[in-house]
Amino acid sequence: MVVMEVMNQLESAGSYIRDLKDFFLAPEHWSSLLFTLIKVLLILIIARVVNKVAKASVKRVVSERRTKYLRVDARRATTIGALLQNVIAYVVNFIAILLILSQFNFNLAPLLAGAGVLGLAIGFGAQSIVKDIITGFFIIFEDQFAVGDVIRTGTFKGTVEVIGLRVTTIRAWTGEVYIVPNSTIQAVTNYSINNSFALIDLSFSYEEDISKAIKELDQILLTLHERNDNIVSLPIVKGIQSLGESNLSVRISIECRPNTRQGIIRELNQEIERKLKLLHMPTVKGAAYLPDEKG
Repeated sequence: MVVMEVMNQLESAGSYIRDLKDFFLAPEHWSSLLFTLIKVLLILIIARVVNKVAKASVKRVVSERRTKYLRVDARRATTIGALLQNVIAYVVNFIAILLILSQFNFNLAPLLAGAGVLGLAIGFGAQSIVKDIITGFFIIFEDQFAVGDVIRTGTFKGTVEVIGLRVTTIRAWTGEVYIVPNSTIQAVTNYSINNSFALIDLSFSYEEDISKAIKELDQILLTLHERNDNIVSLPIVKGIQSLGESNLSVRISIECRPNTRQGIIRELNQEIERKLKLLHMPTVKGAAYLPDEKG
């Protein structure tokens, strides 16, 4: 009995080996597999070409943003372009995956139906993700901020590097990178849309010749304006701002291009210190910088 059972198992194994041998040695199987692999390779190549063509087309449209077809500024055009490239890549790659699966005789109908049910379940279970995506679209199309803008939202301040479908990436000037879910972005301060004002109060003692100091400040500001393109209009010495017990303050107002205020203030400080030394005038007693005032 045992011998018969062993013989049957050996015969079954031999039959399996013969079938496997016939499969690998049959030319039609190899030709079919080779043809399938060629079609898969063609699908991958076409998907790559479509992605590259779409990317180039989006870049071309963005570069022609001032035409009648797309009247948006450079900031917004760059952000929308990056988003469109991501969306196109996702769609093309998804279609390519479906086509590849179909080459291996996968039934796509149940797969797509399952994806629909899965998507519905995810919609209920991951509402925050959906909210992130919707908020991301509103951020872009309402032009709240764009890639390259310097913004503050909550405790985060820095340069916007990426506006994705779900998260926004902000890099602080000290190097930290903040990954912020779009749905958590509430009030936003954008420092890159409009010009800003540098308001500086310089303190002098009462013994100084204030008229002479103001005259020299006017000359310094004129020189600074002529050599610095980030200063929008001729800076103004507004006059004596306040009187203290031992000194008085003179206010200077400078209109600057977005995100250039600190550099201009540093350059002004250096120029004031150098010029007053050359004129043998006492140095400024102190300075206050008032970035949040209108003047």
